[in-house]
Amino acid sequence: MPRFSLVVPFFQEAGNVLPLMGHAREVLGPLEGGFEAILVDDGSTDSTVSELEAVAAADPACRVIRMGRNQGQAFALRRGLGEARGEVILTMDGDGQNDPRDFPALIALLDRGEADLVCGWRSTRYDPWVRKIVSRVGNALRRHILHDGVRDSGCQLRAFRREVTAALLPTRMMQSFLPAMAVAGGFRVREVPVRHHPRRHGASKYGPWNLILLPLIELARVWWQLRLSARRAAPRPRSRS
Repeated sequence: MPRFSLVVPFFQEAGNVLPLMGHAREVLGPLEGGFEAILVDDGSTDSTVSELEAVAAADPACRVIRMGRNQGQAFALRRGLGEARGEVILTMDGDGQNDPRDFPALIALLDRGEADLVCGWRSTRYDPWVRKIVSRVGNALRRHILHDGVRDSGCQLRAFRREVTAALLPTRMMQSFLPAMAVAGGFRVREVPVRHHPRRHGASKYGPWNLILLPLIELARVWWQLRLSARRAAPRPRSRS
């Protein structure tokens, strides 16, 4: 049973798979306890699947899960988490902009008992200026409403204890609200600066709908779901006899 489970959703990431997973294996291979990599293809129609299968053929620690059709990053992530066997879960994006070399710093905080979930914070970002502005406004709004204390919930480079998955709600943007769900579940969340690289292949999958409108809808949904969960968990007053 590996100690670490790396879960990575991919969609139309031809050209990014091989270098990203090559770096990931270099970092995770020497870690004590061993690792597995669960690579979820979310209905890609380019050469992403063949590249993922090449990775799995070269390393038995890597497994490929094919979704059949595109269902969204949150669904692919949930599927991968459901297959993970490790006591520590590692996640990152499949576009090559996250750097696996940052994983040891995140894992160190878990090992020292300082956190249950450690999130990366892209202090320097290589994204279009419009996306950075929208992200900054969205992060501020989310922090104000959900009180998760996280500056960059869009960074998918994370390390967390397996128990954290029990606090996750199956929403359409679960990946973005994962830290808030963990905080609401009583888990300790920390954030550390991590590297961020320019995209080398492919294009971003975020447009006005899933960059602005859908996050606002899902923010309201998550806020309501967390309120309901808190009410259900609250102790009921004893009735007087």
